[in-house]
This record gives sequence, C-alpha cells and structure tokens, in this order.
Amino acid sequence: MGPVLAGVLQLLALMAALALAHIPLGTYMARVYSSDKHWRVEKWIYKGIGADPNTEMRWPAYLRGVLAFSAAGVLFLYLLQRLQGVLPGSLGFASIDPDQAFNTAVSFVTNTNWQSYYGEQAMGHVVQTAGLAVQNFVSAAVGIAVAVALVRGFARSRTGELGNFWADMVRGVVRILLPGAFVAAIVLVACGVIQNFSGIHEVGQFMGGSQQWNGGAVASQEAIKELGTNGGGYFNANSAHPFENPTPFTNLFEIFLLLVIPFALTRTFGVMVGSVKQGYAILATMATIWIGFTALMMWTEFAHHGPAFDIAGGAMEGKETRFGVGASSIFATATTLTSTGAVDSFHSSFTGLGGGITMLGMMLGEIAPGGTGSGLYGMLIMAIIAVFIAGLMVGRTPEYLGKKIGTREIKLAACYILITPALVLVFTAAAMALPTPGHSMTNSGAHGFSEILYAYTSASNNNGSAFAGLNADTQWFNSTLGLCMLLGRFLPMVFVLALAGSLAEQRPVPETAGTLRTNKPLFVGLLVGAILIITGLTYFPALALGPLAEGLAS
Repeated sequence: MGPVLAGVLQLLALMAALALAHIPLGTYMARVYSSDKHWRVEKWIYKGIGADPNTEMRWPAYLRGVLAFSAAGVLFLYLLQRLQGVLPGSLGFASIDPDQAFNTAVSFVTNTNWQSYYGEQAMGHVVQTAGLAVQNFVSAAVGIAVAVALVRGFARSRTGELGNFWADMVRGVVRILLPGAFVAAIVLVACGVIQNFSGIHEVGQFMGGSQQWNGGAVASQEAIKELGTNGGGYFNANSAHPFENPTPFTNLFEIFLLLVIPFALTRTFGVMVGSVKQGYAILATMATIWIGFTALMMWTEFAHHGPAFDIAGGAMEGKETRFGVGASSIFATATTLTSTGAVDSFHSSFTGLGGGITMLGMMLGEIAPGGTGSGLYGMLIMAIIAVFIAGLMVGRTPEYLGKKIGTREIKLAACYILITPALVLVFTAAAMALPTPGHSMTNSGAHGFSEILYAYTSASNNNGSAFAGLNADTQWFNSTLGLCMLLGRFLPMVFVLALAGSLAEQRPVPETAGTLRTNKPLFVGLLVGAILIITGLTYFPALALGPLAEGLAS
C-alpha cells in the first residue's frame, strides 16, 4: 500500500468514526444542558462551592462566574508550581520560575496549553495531576458552557437569562468529560500508553549511553488533553513520544478524540434551537473547511519531487516516521483547526506552504471544528457576520434563527473577530522590531518570521502548538504570550456572552418569503466564503512575509 493511499484510508476511517459518534453524542450533550435535574455528586459540588445551580443568570452574572472561576484557577496553578520544590512527588524538580509559572498557569486555564518547558524535566507528579490535568477538564468545560449560553440566547426570547454558569461547568465535567476521558484512557492504556507514578529511571540506548526517563499518569492526561482540545503533554516530544502515542491506532484515536466533541456540538446546537437542519448547516461548514485543509496539507507534503522524496514517500523530515506523511498531515490540520496544540510532528519542518496551512487554520479562529465550545461560538459569530453581509446585498434587515441582527449585535460580533488579529499582528510586529526577542530565533528570513508569527497566532487563538525553532522560555515570551492567551480567551467571551444576552431579550421574528434560509447549501457556501475572505484580508500581508514567501522560494 502506497503512502498516499494509506493517508486517504486513514482519513476516511476517521470521518466514518466521527459520523457514527455525531448524533448520539450531540443529542446526549443537548440533554445534559437542557435537564433540570442534578446528580447527587453534582449537588455535593454545588454545596462545597456555595453555588445555587437553580438560579438563572443574566450575561453579566454569567461572565462574572467565568472570570472568577478562571482567576482562581490561574492563582492556584501558579502557586502550585512555585511550591513544587517542597511538594511530595516532585521527582526532585525545583520550583518553577515566576515568569514561566505565570505563563503555564495562564496557558492551562485558558485551554491553550502552550509549554515553554520540557515536561519530563520540569513538572513533578503533583503539578501534572492536581494542577495541569485538572485544568484540562475545567477549562474545556468553561468553553462548552459559554457556547451553550450563546445557544440559549438564540433559543430563548423576551428574557436575558442564559442559564447558570456553575451548573453548566459542573455538568460538562461530570457528565461529559470525565466519562469520556475515563473510557479513552482505558483504550490508550490497552494500546500501550503508560499510566503510573514511577520515579526517574536510567534507560540504556541502542547505540550506547543512557537517558533518564520518568513515568507518569500519561494515559489519563493524554485522554483529556485530546478530548478537551487542550494540548500539552508529559513529554516535550508530545504526541510523537512513544509513551504518549505508541501505535498508528493510538495516533488515529487521538485525532478522533480531539475532533469528536467540537463536531458533535453542532448537533447539540441544532437540538437546542429546535432545528437540527441548522446544526447540519454549521456542521457542513466546519467539515468543508476541515476536509479542504487536510487535503491541501497532504498534497503539499506528498507533492515533493526528487529521488530522496520519492523513496521516502514525501517530505519526511520532521514527520512522524512510524505513521507516515498522511497521518502527520491529518494530525497537523486537526490540531490547528481545533484549539488543541498536541502535535505528532514538527510543524516547523513542514514545507513552507504546509506551515502556512497550519497557521491559517488557527487564524480562521479555530472554528473548523474549533475547540470544545469555542469552535461552536466562534462559528456562530461568523454565521452572524455572513447573515449581515447577505442582508447588505439585498437591502434587508438581517435575521438569524428568528433574531434580528441589529447595530448592537453586529458591533459585538465585529469586536469578537477583531481581537485575536490585533493581538497576533501587534505582538508579532513588536517581537520583530525589538532586539531581545529576535535573539530567540533559530532561523532568519521568512522562516524565522514564521516562527514568531506562529507563536503569537497559537497563543492568541488559545491553540498551544509550537512551530519549533523558537526559544520561548524567556521573560519576554513568557510574559507577552501569557498576556495574549489571557486576552485571546476572555475578551472574546465578554462579547459572546453580551451578544447572547442581547439575543435572548429579543422577540422572535416570524419567517417570511424574504428570510434567508440558513439551513441550505447556499448559506453554507456564503459562510465558508465569508470566513476565508475575512481571514485572508486580515492575515494575508503577514502570511506573504512568512510561509508564502518561503513556499514560493522553495
């Protein structure tokens, strides 16, 4: 079997698995967030945190819950790292420096999971499990909760109430993420991923000498890192490490995990707004972009000519040699089109155009299918923009799901889509202009610029993957990337929740002959075009200086 055929068959198998999970998982999540009953364990949690899950919240109260909970998470994780040196199970590792502790705390609380450290050489068992793994669960649950609040904004009328943040967050963890991660961890352990709390071992090498390796609860963290689109990992090699990703099956299974909830949330959306066809329209948009990006990535990486490339079956440098170019390409597009950040190959080693595809996937706003929750609310924002554009074309007040898109709504949507480009471009320009950040670049020219651009794109979009070749463990990058993660996560949530509150207060608008049918292929095409054009206009000059220049020169 040729490498191209193997890659295509893996993609088809992945699509089939996602299709099988879509309806049952999406419907189940809709029931979770529509139920008025609380499980006993959930009642214990509410009592412990002093929350009343039956109290409906307007958008300012919902936002305060999101910000207060996330701020507490940042403080707890920061202190846990600063105290690591005196904690049991630290494996002898010292406490984390202040700037790196801040960067890591912000990274995991914002669902970014950017790592400027070597996991196997810096973090002990307590920080990994009680700190990083816990945030993998709750940060993903926060993202889903915000998405559900926006969906309620569309589904409800003449009320500003969006549900209860504490109930939504707890249910996301207890009823969705914990069971899913438990099953996934068992599968990963059965396939060879390690799960232990062993210390540091001296391991002999094939060519002589030795290395030191430590164990860890890798399977359980790997499961939620992918299922919650978190990223990061126990080891610096991430999902290319055999302890995290030992076989071609686990590689494909991990890709499935990071895509399954974001795609299934479109079904949840359709059920909750009372029209599954609307959910299918959003799903079709996400799937079109994802399949298109994956096909383009595989083409760029397989298309190299020359004896060495022909024998290897493509450009293999930096790819996962155990799985091939196809599997590496599928993983790369999946992880950058979601907010995952897990990688099984060096994106810096991809072709110039291939590296540009990974960047463009994040620049879209990670909406195809995006992160857990963040992908859905990002796509719904783009749907509002597309409806507005259609309304301008025909001179009609735009409507979406029975709600008028007026001045207030379009201003909030516009603010949402402007935040991350501003962060990416301003901080990239500053890093290139100042001498200190430039010293962290391994490469010069277009590729060096791509390293910087990728880092701020990854941080601002809460992705967490790295281009490699950039030493990001400096005070400048730890501080500025941490700031980008905070602003890139929570400022958009402010506008999403404000928009949800505005929509929930409206009276439903009856559908007429002039209403744009947003559940038809025409709208899917309009939405795909709006996403690509808006992103292209925003980022094209920066992409032209980096990956496009490198790709056209090669």
